[in-house]
This record gives sequence, C-alpha cells and structure tokens, in this order.
Amino acid sequence: MTSKEPEKWLKVEIRASADLIDAVSNFLDETGAQGVFSESLLPPGADDFPEAEGFEVINAFFPVDVRSEKRIYTIRKYLKSLEEIFPEVGAPSLETAIIADPDWGEQWKKYFKPIRVCKNIVVKPTWERYAPESRDIVVEIDPGMAFGTGQHASTRMCMEAIEDIIMKDRSITDWKVLDVGCGTGILGITAAKMGAQDVVCVDNDPKATEIAAENAVINSVADRLHILKEDAMRIREPRNLIIANLTAKLLLKMHAHLVRLLVPGGYMIISGIIEPDIPAIEQHFIVTPLVLQNKLTEKEWVCYVLRNNSADGKS
Repeated sequence: MTSKEPEKWLKVEIRASADLIDAVSNFLDETGAQGVFSESLLPPGADDFPEAEGFEVINAFFPVDVRSEKRIYTIRKYLKSLEEIFPEVGAPSLETAIIADPDWGEQWKKYFKPIRVCKNIVVKPTWERYAPESRDIVVEIDPGMAFGTGQHASTRMCMEAIEDIIMKDRSITDWKVLDVGCGTGILGITAAKMGAQDVVCVDNDPKATEIAAENAVINSVADRLHILKEDAMRIREPRNLIIANLTAKLLLKMHAHLVRLLVPGGYMIISGIIEPDIPAIEQHFIVTPLVLQNKLTEKEWVCYVLRNNSADGKS
C-alpha cells in the first residue's frame, strides 16, 4: 500500500514597499493565487535592520502545474513595471520555492486579527475574542480560501459605504441588495447586519459560495442571504443596492448589466479600482442615469458610490 503523494504548491514570497502591498496582493489574486498573506517585514519594536523599514512581505501560494513558469514570469514582469512606475520606493524582490501541504488554516489565523473597519463595524475572525462596544456591529468571518476579510482597502471602503448609505437614507425601508463576486460573503453579511432583509450574494467560485454560506450561519443572517453559484450576468431581479468589489476590467465588462439591475433611486458601490483605472471607470459609470454620491480613497485604491438618478420615486 503506497501513501498518497503530498500536494505540491509554488510559494511566491515578495518583499515590497508598504505603499505597493495592496496592489501586489490584488495582482497575485488575479493571477490565480490560492492564498495571499501579507505581514510586516519587521515585528513591532524591531530595529536590527533599519534599511528594511517601510517594507512588507507577501506570501502567495499557487498550485504546481504547467502554468507555474508562466505565472512566475508574469509576476516578475509586473514587479518590474512597478519598479519603473515608482522608482522612489525601492524595487520589490521575489523568491520562489516548491512546498508541500501548507496549513492554510494556520496561515490565516496568523495574519487575520479583529479590525474596526468604520464607525460601527468591526470584522473579527471566528477564532479571536472581541468585546464589542455598545454600538458595534460585529461581522465574524472564517475566510477559508475565499477573498474578503476586511483587511484589504477595497473591502473596507465598501463596508464604510454600506454603513453610510443604509444609516443615512431612511427613505428606503426595504433594502434589496446584490453582492457581486461575494467571496467570503463579508459585504452581503454586512448589509444584512445593517438591516437589509433581502441580500443576493453571487460568485462563480463554488468554494467561495460554500464559505459565504457558512459565514452567513455564523453571523445569524442565513435567512436573509440567498447565495448563488453562477455568473452575475444571469441575475435579473432589480435591486436598490448593488455592491461590486471586483476589478476595473470586470466592472467595465458588467457596466451595462449592473445599471439595468439598479432601480431608480438605488445605490451602486463599485470598488477594487486602482488609480490608473480611474479615467475609464468614470467615463463609463459617472454618466446618466448614474450620479456620483461619494468617492472614497485609501492609498492607490478607489471606491465609488453612485446613485440612479433617473427618477425621484422611492424603491
């Protein structure tokens, strides 16, 4: 009887300026990483290596397959482009290694801690303790292999926008929400915990929808979330709050469909956008019937809050 051969993974370790970390993490996700974990290169209080100050390290894991060499080449090319665009912050470095069976759960537990995302919302991993303050809305997440922990700027800005919209617009009493590319379900769960009763979370990754369903149960909002594993372009039911934390490329592709789904007076939150994508996004999205309600920024990331201004009727 032969034992099963350990599953092999390509580990990519990148050291880069803290200013570039979010962009690099997002690129690694888009390139097919099955796990991306970032940490400060120096522990708090360490001063043995002052030349490394301001740098962070990212570990990304890819399955070892026929695309491995191409992935490494693509990542090197991307890092080189960052070096040319931002020469003042120092060149990122890259190391690779083949490893077997990384313990994903322990990796996440090491890097994922409770975080106050905005005024009233705190995201915490299921395995961490947190004593909420009186007004806190606590969103508990066990991310598994899905994207969305509140650690990323694009996710945090979406959550801030959700809080702001639902708390300020009392004219809408029946929120019908669509979370496009839901990942862990963190944004749909946030909307439900803010009071939305009808939330559709859609993702074409079966692992993401499985994790989102588990997180909905953990947060006691499973009765308000409808989690669908399918292409968001197949969604037909009108919504008065659409949240799409994707990439500029996907947002532009889905633009017309998202606008069709948004009822008059409804809101759309789009995020996952970096500064070079701003002209194309604004050209397509800040046009009739959509008007700009708010624009949030964090480092190189941008989040837009838009409203369908085609009629004054309430949804």
